[in-house]
Amino acid sequence: MTTESTVLPDRAVARSGGTGPRKRRLTHKQRDAVAGYIFVAPQVLGIVAFVLIPLALVVYFSFHEWNVLANSFTFVGVDNFERFLGDPQIAPVMQATGIFSVFLVFFNITIALLLAVMLNRSLPGITFFRTLFFSPVVVSLVAWTIVWGFLFQDNGGINGALEVIGIDGPNWLREGPTAMASVVIVQVFKNVGLNMVLFLAALQGVPQELQEAARIDGAGSRTIFTRITIPLISPTILLTFIITIVGSLQVFAQIAVLTQGGPGISTTVLVYYLFQQAFLFGEFGYGSVLSIVLFLIVLLLTVVQWQLRKKWVFYEN
Repeated sequence: MTTESTVLPDRAVARSGGTGPRKRRLTHKQRDAVAGYIFVAPQVLGIVAFVLIPLALVVYFSFHEWNVLANSFTFVGVDNFERFLGDPQIAPVMQATGIFSVFLVFFNITIALLLAVMLNRSLPGITFFRTLFFSPVVVSLVAWTIVWGFLFQDNGGINGALEVIGIDGPNWLREGPTAMASVVIVQVFKNVGLNMVLFLAALQGVPQELQEAARIDGAGSRTIFTRITIPLISPTILLTFIITIVGSLQVFAQIAVLTQGGPGISTTVLVYYLFQQAFLFGEFGYGSVLSIVLFLIVLLLTVVQWQLRKKWVFYEN
């Protein structure tokens, strides 16, 4: 009897659904939040591991003198920063960096916009030319630079072509001005296709009705382009400016392959000077200071461009 009286209530409780504690189920909003955190976790971990921690280590190393060969790591305070302020090579390095960035950005943006306008047409074979101008973007950077290095030799293809028309070409990679021009040319033709595609996509998004209305009102092609097309694609122009300027401050492979920073230090930009100090001379502390300077320059230029967007970007207030 005792057993039956014990079992029956348990069965009754089980049949009635039970009165024991239930597991709390997440709401729909909470499940969405958990899924979102799971999806962004790899990106967050990647940023922490490959961006934030290296930045913190660079700042830490900048206050130390790290000699790998002697296996010494000594705290030196702000000595590396004082060395930067008194380094006689910083002025020409900054000058070379500025010259390279200005000419690269100007020619890259100008040629890319010109190509996009020319290719924004529905003509037979236009896809071939779009692919042709974009193809250098997907070519190996080192292979591209090596080929141009052969062309720029004193007895290379470019001087050979100039000799046909009676011009005695210079030794492009062994003279200061022409060496800088050579590096700019190689980089412009390497990446101009990317900006061309961005501009082309923006141009195809410009409403044709606005252009036709302006043409009916008597506006010429130049007025339509400057007063309608340029304002409407100004967000894309801002994007290409930021990408190109940041990229110009990080160019390394072309200089390493073509000129090694020479002749002298005429093509030694800040990134290549950083590489020399840190990895060729073993001055990791001073190289960290140069990395911080480069980071601050990129950050400053990006913030300035972002603030100026309100004055000339059409879709911004």
